[in-house]
Amino acid sequence: MDTTTNTAINENFDGYKNAFVERLWEMYPGWATEIGYHKYDGKLMVNDEAYRNRQLLFVKAEQDSLAAYDMNKISDLNKIDAELISNFLKSTQWNIEKLRYWEWDPSSYNACGGFSYILSESYASLEERLSSLNTKLEHVPAFYDAAKKNITNSSIEHTQLAIDQNLGGVAVFETDILDSLKVCKLDDVTKKTIKERCKLAATAVHGYVDHLKTIKNDQPRGFRLGQALYPEKFAFDIQSEYSSDQIYNSALERKKYLHEQMFSLSKLLWPTYCGALTLPSDSLAVIRKMIDTLSIRHTTPQAFQSTIEKQIPELEAFIKAKNLIYIDPAKPLKVRKEPAYMAGVAGVSISAPGPYDKNGNTYYNVGSLANYSKEQAESYLREYNDYILQILNIHEAIPGHYTQLVYSNNSPSIIKSVFGNGAMIEGWAVYGEIMMLENGYGSDPKSKSTEATPEMWLMYYKWNLRAVCNTILDIGVHSRNMTKEEALTLLTQQAFQQTAEAEGKWKRVTLTSVQLCSYYTGFKEICDLREEYRKKMGDKFNLKEFHEKFLSYGSSPVKFIREMMLKQ
Repeated sequence: MDTTTNTAINENFDGYKNAFVERLWEMYPGWATEIGYHKYDGKLMVNDEAYRNRQLLFVKAEQDSLAAYDMNKISDLNKIDAELISNFLKSTQWNIEKLRYWEWDPSSYNACGGFSYILSESYASLEERLSSLNTKLEHVPAFYDAAKKNITNSSIEHTQLAIDQNLGGVAVFETDILDSLKVCKLDDVTKKTIKERCKLAATAVHGYVDHLKTIKNDQPRGFRLGQALYPEKFAFDIQSEYSSDQIYNSALERKKYLHEQMFSLSKLLWPTYCGALTLPSDSLAVIRKMIDTLSIRHTTPQAFQSTIEKQIPELEAFIKAKNLIYIDPAKPLKVRKEPAYMAGVAGVSISAPGPYDKNGNTYYNVGSLANYSKEQAESYLREYNDYILQILNIHEAIPGHYTQLVYSNNSPSIIKSVFGNGAMIEGWAVYGEIMMLENGYGSDPKSKSTEATPEMWLMYYKWNLRAVCNTILDIGVHSRNMTKEEALTLLTQQAFQQTAEAEGKWKRVTLTSVQLCSYYTGFKEICDLREEYRKKMGDKFNLKEFHEKFLSYGSSPVKFIREMMLKQ
């Protein structure tokens, strides 16, 4: 086929993608709001049988549209987009018809969050946003009526989560919107309508919570997905070339390797830090002692944010000096104190502009330790000690999430942004950690050595164990009946986590599934691809070129990036 025809086919497919995204947002207005598309802010979808049937008709119609295109005649980038759309459509049908989460997960019904988001963001005037909320408010009672009818066999864990989240969120109707009405310029009639609808919405939320507290459920569904559903959800969510069983076995091997490396490093460091203290016979006890000893080195609560601010330009300078990847100076990362509406748990996160605001600022949000007790702050800072805080900044900022998201926003395809692959995104951030150390980051400035210090490597391995054990935990719990006791043993004794941290991870795995696998799976796939690409290129292999080519495909699943890079 001639080039002109190929160009026409790709232009036609681009037109289909744009129309598909518009139909997608009309079907899922809450998602549209979150991603920065505000045309449908006033809509609240009621998850009743009619809406689920509409989704299934949407899936069938879009699958028919996709089938009309010859995948051999569209560009490689469009092929990836087609695969992403197809996976979403199949996953949507699977969630409705097979997983049937809408029957057993009461926490999937929470209207409060969408209202809070619209109220707290500043993409439009307060009056415009309140007008959208006014229309949206009308449907809140029906939203919760449908929820009560749908839930037939809920899990205990998701029921409690739904109660907690809805009770925590109902303030948006009881207080937040009403406070905004006091300072807005809407007319009195509209204000009165909003107040009345807020009252009905709050009543609906409390009615749903009361329903969940009193519903008879003698045989509750377990929170585990089970051996039949888990591999299928893994395939849809992760989109890996590996199965969940293959990733599980790989993670076990990685854990064994990490323990061996950590024991070797701990023995090496023992005389320096522990002097004549007898080396324990248990290798894991040796590792824990060395981790505990090194973790004393950390910043202060008051200097937590400034320490991070100081490290960001240092990471950028290292990247430039080693020529590892191009970082666009026109899109700087701004470190800031975590905004009030995000506050609650100390930590760090990236707020990046979405596909509808590509020129917006990217922020590195840093949580405050001001409200921590002395003991809580000390525990937190030991976890994010002088070594691991640097690794965390690599992961979240440079060359991790911030760098990847800048490249992703340069991708012309909105599909790759909308359906950004979590395993690729998290995998890149995890890969960035080891890549930096491999190139000498963390060396001792007082030494002539250009290698990362043993201390830095030991702490990196401890950090990497988190991603590895997340995978073992998630697959073990949801498809292999791992008990809570076994899970806590894995996390505290083999991953060297504190009990409170391990308990929190156990709660997370009882309420979510598969996402915890994204870190290690993406990491493994990227490392595998780099070695394949290195062999393919031979003497022509260049690490910077590999990184930039890899990121040029946007937030696509690694298996598709691999296919494109290795065939060129």
